[in-house]
Amino acid sequence: MAVHLPPLSGAAEWLNSEPLGPADLGGRVVLVNFWTLTCINWLRQEPYVRAWSQAYRDDGLVVVGVHTPEFGFEHEVDWVRRAVAARSIDYPVAVDNDYAIWSAFDNHYWPALYFVDTFGVIRDEHFGEGRYEQSERVLQQLLGVERDPVPVEGVGPEAEADWTNLRTPETYLGFRRGDHFASPNGPALDERRAYQVPESLGVNTWALSGEWTIGSENVVLDRAGGGIAFRFHARDAHLVLAPGAGASIPFRVLLDGAAPGPSHGVDVDVDGNGVLGDGRLYQLVRQDGVVGERTLEITFGEPGAEAYAFTFG
Repeated sequence: MAVHLPPLSGAAEWLNSEPLGPADLGGRVVLVNFWTLTCINWLRQEPYVRAWSQAYRDDGLVVVGVHTPEFGFEHEVDWVRRAVAARSIDYPVAVDNDYAIWSAFDNHYWPALYFVDTFGVIRDEHFGEGRYEQSERVLQQLLGVERDPVPVEGVGPEAEADWTNLRTPETYLGFRRGDHFASPNGPALDERRAYQVPESLGVNTWALSGEWTIGSENVVLDRAGGGIAFRFHARDAHLVLAPGAGASIPFRVLLDGAAPGPSHGVDVDVDGNGVLGDGRLYQLVRQDGVVGERTLEITFGEPGAEAYAFTFG
């Protein structure tokens, strides 16, 4: 039984477009892309979606992004708008704050791709990263064109992960989904408390130092000078951060107790300095040379920093 493109109604706002629905998209091939701005898997997929949108637009392809938030701060339309600008997204984006479109598709994943033919029938779907060449072939078949795949090379956080050396999983910091927490005495929910980093951190574990309040989905720094330490094994280390009610918050990253030098991420300089401004994913480390087990420490110069999840690549 054919499954048709559901209504794209219920969005809080549309970016780059007036509101769209099946009637507006009839006769066009449509690629619906569910994403959320802090998702590293979406960030690594996005250069492909962006390239397809540009390469096949004149052939009749319409890409529709649907931003459905994972974390509370991602409901802020301004953060979504900044992410759209930062990633040079020029196709329509529905801000799906109430999960209306997500529910209409019965979607469960970030990122997710739904391939819709000119009759409005969903002909294919794909969840997560990868399968890029096959996905592009599906688009070509629906469009009735045949050509070489579009060359794509992601840079910064959009670069493909070093899968061979990726041995540390995504790790949430909030009380509800947090695990592998190594500070002595364990976490306390919604209670301001002084935490310490143990003398030795096991691989894939993390700890807090200084005064923090652990909330349901994040940890919030209560006093300047506090930090987070994580022992990981991956080429890249990222941290989802938001500034809370504050303005910019300076931070410093150390790798095995020293400045990261050439192993700094795009959001950190060689001395380890960075600034928390936008609510988004920050790339703290991209190991230069041989990838090994390392200890990352990030310390914040002002209170108010909110940290949500570490991801690796």
